[in-house]
Amino acid sequence: MQLGAFSISLNVKDITVSKEFYENLGFTQFAGEIKHNYLIMKNGNTLIGLFHGMFPNNMLTFNPGWDENAALVENFDDVREIQKHLKSKNITQQAEADETTTGPAYIMLQDPDGNPILIDQHV
Repeated sequence: MQLGAFSISLNVKDITVSKEFYENLGFTQFAGEIKHNYLIMKNGNTLIGLFHGMFPNNMLTFNPGWDENAALVENFDDVREIQKHLKSKNITQQAEADETTTGPAYIMLQDPDGNPILIDQHV
């Protein structure tokens, strides 16, 4: 199963302070805008999303159909196929994609320790 590009999405208290901190670690702004309360920071192939007031917790994020540069990949597993696979393994999902649709959709689940996982397909 191909989950796509991986990033960690952080719920930050002050997005400006967090941006500066990660810039000091060598990250640069890749996407997003402070005025929209989110930034995607990049260092090589590593992505960190900074989100202010959008999510209650930090979470692991995967983007089917994208590589780490947000470029489309030719072959990828659609989020609905990933959802079917997870259901076949009896993995509970907190949010499900409508399996009668195509294109952008997302699912959410938690790992055994309660860490939220977002599988967010933009294509």
